[in-house]
Amino acid sequence: MIAAPIQLALADDGVTFSAEAPRSVVMGQQFNLVYTSNNETRDLRIPEINNFEILMGPSTSTMSSTTIINGKYSSSVTYRFTYVLYPKKTGTFTISPATASIRGKVYRSNGLTIKVLPPDKGSSSSSSGYQSSSRTQQSSAASQHISSDQIFIRAIPSKTSLYEQEGMTVTYKLYTRVDITGFENPKFPEFKGFMAQEVQLPQNQQWNLENYNGANYRTAVLKQTVLFPRETGTLAINKGSFDVLLRIKVNNGSRRGSIFDDFFDEYADVKKTIFSNPVKINVRPLPFGKPKDFSGVAGILKMSSSITSTQVKANDAVTIKLTISGSGNLKMVPTPELTFPQDFEVYDPKVTNSFHNMAKGVSGTKTIDYLFIPRYAGTFQIPSTSLSYFDLSSGTYKTIKTPAYTLKVAKGSGNNQVVSGNFSDKEQLQLLGSDVRYLKTGFKVSKQAPLIYGQPWFWLLYVLLIIGSAAFIFINRKKAKANADVSRVRNRKANKVAVKRLKKASAYLKENNKESFYDELLKALWGYTSDKLNIPLSRLTKETVDSELTTFNVSEDIRNEYAEIVQTCEFARYAPVSSDHAMDDLYQKTIAVINKMENTIKK
Repeated sequence: MIAAPIQLALADDGVTFSAEAPRSVVMGQQFNLVYTSNNETRDLRIPEINNFEILMGPSTSTMSSTTIINGKYSSSVTYRFTYVLYPKKTGTFTISPATASIRGKVYRSNGLTIKVLPPDKGSSSSSSGYQSSSRTQQSSAASQHISSDQIFIRAIPSKTSLYEQEGMTVTYKLYTRVDITGFENPKFPEFKGFMAQEVQLPQNQQWNLENYNGANYRTAVLKQTVLFPRETGTLAINKGSFDVLLRIKVNNGSRRGSIFDDFFDEYADVKKTIFSNPVKINVRPLPFGKPKDFSGVAGILKMSSSITSTQVKANDAVTIKLTISGSGNLKMVPTPELTFPQDFEVYDPKVTNSFHNMAKGVSGTKTIDYLFIPRYAGTFQIPSTSLSYFDLSSGTYKTIKTPAYTLKVAKGSGNNQVVSGNFSDKEQLQLLGSDVRYLKTGFKVSKQAPLIYGQPWFWLLYVLLIIGSAAFIFINRKKAKANADVSRVRNRKANKVAVKRLKKASAYLKENNKESFYDELLKALWGYTSDKLNIPLSRLTKETVDSELTTFNVSEDIRNEYAEIVQTCEFARYAPVSSDHAMDDLYQKTIAVINKMENTIKK
């Protein structure tokens, strides 16, 4: 029988009162139900137990211990009440909490759930009658004698039919009816066509009891992986191989029939290779009608946002916090793009991921902090942003949005200009300068002073000043108009921004920081196409990029190179297995494809 971990009913005053029993038992076998307390217990009342027969109990025992550490004396006493139970039928049953009076108060224990398994339909011995002239021959014979139903590994998928990018879990579980001393050379299969994310298993796993195909086995989970299919169609998960070390009892022919056989049993260590079963997964494509801002994620998502303040002064820092939560392939959720007025100083968003890989899938939150500083006074609009995903619960595409924010910026200290009006990312800014001055009064003009306005050089200077002022105003207005058109500014700076990203990626490449390298390379590609084609990052998908590049007569070869680099970066960030040489080649390909696109796109 496999004992469950103790669940303590811990009170504020330090009193513990708990119930303990096996998680699984076999029909026909008795087991113990034990109640434990750390204080003297009176009036123990157990619940009505309908599905189990009480053979004996309660038998009580007390155990005390005393410790002295660094001169400090401490003692503890444990009170145990044991019942012997016998299952009446198979199934999963619940035993309600018991109550007891401890220190004059009534306490409740934890409840228990016990699974009663059916008895074995047939029994097959793990070792019997191995007689040979040598111990090595006995071990070899024992290995061959152990049948496949004595020990095996199952690859158990949580589902065999799903959508592209929908998560599933494959569990590798060991089943055994023989003793195991260790594992050697485990070779789990590669998950080709999937993005894999490992589930962290407990370090101190315990054996469980499970009935499979009419026989009871001790079981243990060896590996759990959450998989997200990258392709459609039938995908195969190949079998894995495992070398298992077994401890098998062998008989000594010289003492056949001796009454001392049980005292002088000999054991042989046997190595046996076992294989997990292959699995086939049917992956369906996502339905037709993907939104333009489709994120490529299938799951269940929520999005919320907040702003530190909507009434600030010029040069004050403001932060918009956006939180995306839910379940699915959250690592593939893109960072939404917020559109800010042109004269805002905007910093790169800070992204914080808190993801949890569990047997039921991946869940968690992605938090993005957008820090910006308005430099001038006025009233500004920060539009909402949206994100679309495929909702698995309803089987439809859904779009989640953030609210729009109206930011009122008061004039700060030291400002020489004021911005008036309501503005968005494409509206021109009206600058009201302080170019009107008061005239100084109270002085007299000397009659003897020469009249400079009557001189020829004065009029020439006057004409030159007028022409210069007109040229200055014209150039500034043209520059302001160009800067106010955000899309044109982004287009002109696309290559420059991409070069900065590539420099950072080159630094990560030298440091052999693979995850940051792929992440920065992907940002360079997405950022370049977003700026060059004037597509917000939140609406940037492979399909929209390919469509826009086709519009600008970008060749199919360049488009395929671009898509291949993006796909390599996306999946290598989470399972980087590329060599340094492959990373360097990918870096050079990225530079080449951006240069080709820059030479082709004229906008």
